[in-house]
Amino acid sequence: MTVELITGLAVFTLVAAITPGPNNLMLMASGVNFGIRRTLPHLWGVVLGFTFMILLISLGIGQLFQRFPASYEVLRVVSVIYMLWLAWKIATASEPGSGGEGSAKPLTFMQAAAFQWVNPKGWTMGITAVTLYSLGSDWRAAILMAVIFGAVTLPCSGVWAVLGQQMRGFLHTPRRLLLFNVGMAVLLILSLYPVLWPSV
Repeated sequence: MTVELITGLAVFTLVAAITPGPNNLMLMASGVNFGIRRTLPHLWGVVLGFTFMILLISLGIGQLFQRFPASYEVLRVVSVIYMLWLAWKIATASEPGSGGEGSAKPLTFMQAAAFQWVNPKGWTMGITAVTLYSLGSDWRAAILMAVIFGAVTLPCSGVWAVLGQQMRGFLHTPRRLLLFNVGMAVLLILSLYPVLWPSV
């Protein structure tokens, strides 16, 4: 375990966590539709859920896909169904302050945490990091890797939620909000490309 390896892992995590992906797109959409305060459970669900997933991948859970190939197919199907549902949820979100937010609610902590297990970008990040930047094979190394991921992911994900909050003023008209939400839903569906066609 070296400083260079830890630094490399941190840089990899920063680049992967700050770039657009399902989590960040949904956090930005939530910031737009519900504001930063109501998006906080979603944000913490992403960070802590992903951190826990990285911990388990570091401890060897990622090898299940090699031992049981059918489990990956199950993950693909569940990912597609869940993300299509989330895309619909985003596309039909209510106008901020319209009083219609009772039917469209931000993701809860548990929903966001559970989403990490069907997030294709999250699995790719985790397995790649463990393969390239392994800090060791014991539980202490796994905890260190998870802590690094969590510490870097929190501000990166937070930026997207805050960006959404800042966009609320511009998206104050129903038409603009509708176009934004539909656009976010389409981008979320497009992010399924590597899941549907992994060999392309």
